[in-house]
Amino acid sequence: MRKGTLGTVQRQEEWLGWLFVAPMALGILIFQVYPTLFSLYISMTQWNLARAPRWIGFKNYTDLFTVDRYFIKSMTNTGAYAIGVVVPGIALGIVFAMLLNQKIAGRFVYRAIYFVPVVAPTVALGMLWAWIYEPNFGILNTVLKVVGIQGPAWLGSTQWAMRAMIIFALWQGLGYNIVIFLAGLQSISAEYYEAASIDGANAVERFFHITLPLLSPVTFFMLVTGVIGAFQEFATPYILTRGGPANSTLMAVMYLYTKAFREQHMGLASAIAYVLFVVILFLTFVNFRLGKKWVFYEEAV
Repeated sequence: MRKGTLGTVQRQEEWLGWLFVAPMALGILIFQVYPTLFSLYISMTQWNLARAPRWIGFKNYTDLFTVDRYFIKSMTNTGAYAIGVVVPGIALGIVFAMLLNQKIAGRFVYRAIYFVPVVAPTVALGMLWAWIYEPNFGILNTVLKVVGIQGPAWLGSTQWAMRAMIIFALWQGLGYNIVIFLAGLQSISAEYYEAASIDGANAVERFFHITLPLLSPVTFFMLVTGVIGAFQEFATPYILTRGGPANSTLMAVMYLYTKAFREQHMGLASAIAYVLFVVILFLTFVNFRLGKKWVFYEEAV
């Protein structure tokens, strides 16, 4: 084949490749890149959808930290929620994964049962737990009353509403945590445990010196994704509390939703989105930096 003909065929193949890529690339530009850049522009304007956007610079950002009464509250609540869900969720996931990793009868059934809340609709689960938390006739306070404990108004108390929401989130996400940690446990070679047993290590020592270090990459993954997911949480507070009582469960994304679609303050809502993005980016960066000190990867032989 001549050199000129080869070059023509190559160019045709390149154009054919671009032709196949074009629909996906166009979709990304229209539905991801453009909305992202447009929202950045809107975050520096005053816009209520009825009138044309009016440029105001960084005023929306400064107002969030100086004038707005609820933004800092929503971010604080979101941080508390993230801590209450991510850290205990990881611990519970490891414990239950180790239990379900044992050779017990029906372990596959138990794994499926624990995973049901993960795939069930959050709206349906939220309505179920709202009934469980009902202070007068809910099943939780009814059980507590049987053992002589007066249950609180779970979702109607500023002291208990966030805790009730965290309990629900832990229950809903436990199955996912179990599955991920189960995969991590089953990837650990039995030779490590056999060698440790020969050296006289007991179960506790094997857990802290073998299981936890070799699970650290999985734990790191769960930590990073858990923090990102917690800071983006919307459905749980919206269904259970609507941010109440007294804004004690008002979360950042829920506040963004309120500003955008209830009050029509699109500029301020976009500014909230970008502040939230920066916070998540910063926390992810910190996790990656700290992860270098405690995450251990098994070296390939």
